[in-house]
Amino acid sequence: MPTAPKQRAPIDGGRPDVRSRGQHQRRKRIVSAAAALASRGGVEAMQMRTVAERAGVALGTLYRYFPSKMELVAAVVGEEIDLLESSIERRPPHAATPARRAADVLMRATRGLMREPELADALIRSLIIAEVDAPFGDRLAGLLLRVAGGDRAPGGTGSADDPDGERFALAGSLAGVWMHELLEMLRGRRTYEQIQQRIEIAADRLLRDF
Repeated sequence: MPTAPKQRAPIDGGRPDVRSRGQHQRRKRIVSAAAALASRGGVEAMQMRTVAERAGVALGTLYRYFPSKMELVAAVVGEEIDLLESSIERRPPHAATPARRAADVLMRATRGLMREPELADALIRSLIIAEVDAPFGDRLAGLLLRVAGGDRAPGGTGSADDPDGERFALAGSLAGVWMHELLEMLRGRRTYEQIQQRIEIAADRLLRDF
């Protein structure tokens, strides 16, 4: 009678909750280490061996979590949008119109990113050339849609029979305008005041029917 295969012992002890908590904390250390390196020297500073050393994990462990550098960059991008969403939940915008509420969110994101311009530059450039799925644009569009008064959950793209598909696309277009303007600011071609003016104009045009 065949015997059941031996189960491999979990790396963080026998209890699943201990294992998952340890894995989550290890992943968080890795992402934080990568973000810290990027904030000082851009994506080029995010060398996998250096990230592993800073996070206190073996290089092989790092590659188990993030098989490529671009997947690690995508995780750092996700961390930034998590921080923005938490900020919006704590202090939601209270402007009178959907367009101004959306503009407020984008300018708040601008202020947050510009505290670490090297990191902001690394993230925006990486989004442009990303070889992996980094759904920053879709998540930002979902957030804009929520604060503007839409009811579509973030992360979707809408469809022909979805009544909110057009709104989601418009919010995504506004997010795209913001990313372009932020990159121009990082290149020294825009001031904060110019970005704010352009974002408010774009929001008024794109979201006027919300």
